[in-house]
Amino acid sequence: MSTRTRIKICGITRVEDGLAAAHAGADAIGLVFWPGTPRRIDMQRAREIVAAMPPFLSAIGLFVDPTAEEVRRIIGTVPLAALQFHGHEPAEFCRQFGVPYVKAIGVPQGKSEGDLLESASSYADAAAWLFDSPPAGALPGGTGQTFDWTALPKRSGKPIVLSGGLTADNVAQAIRIVRPWAVDVSSGVEALGADGKPIRGIKDASRIVAFVREVRNADT
Repeated sequence: MSTRTRIKICGITRVEDGLAAAHAGADAIGLVFWPGTPRRIDMQRAREIVAAMPPFLSAIGLFVDPTAEEVRRIIGTVPLAALQFHGHEPAEFCRQFGVPYVKAIGVPQGKSEGDLLESASSYADAAAWLFDSPPAGALPGGTGQTFDWTALPKRSGKPIVLSGGLTADNVAQAIRIVRPWAVDVSSGVEALGADGKPIRGIKDASRIVAFVREVRNADT
């Protein structure tokens, strides 16, 4: 595999944030269709964002336990390069749409590499496995929390996407430990409110630039 770590900026809700990701050198943006988060966008907004992106930037649709009808309606309207599932979707559900899919797998404390491989093995036909922080409350992901990166499989034979609490401050270290195929960030590049907490769904172009820079530093 290439030593160049791919970068996905997830939770894009505005055209300008998608363009900021593209201009900074991201490979993909994530569009959230799960209604349980402020990062969620509707199909019309998603179409507007994708239409405004430059060539060779992939748009990935994120879902959490959707109905098949919902997924088909969205992929019939929004040109998505891949689907990313963060719920309890079985593999037969994920593969039915004829679009490459990524399956997110939470990493609870104490889980071993063998445990994670066993969880992921049901999704052998996934384009990649995404390892994320375990769900927190009603949130299946996007919590801004990290986990034990050393627990991740070292020789899975499958592209690994690392997510969960990544920021410009820690992503280089995470890449050196995991050597993932890609990293996926959302809250770590969001604008900060007066309380210092991320504003969900609103990105900060300077934080995106800083994040991409640290990924490239780790690659070299």
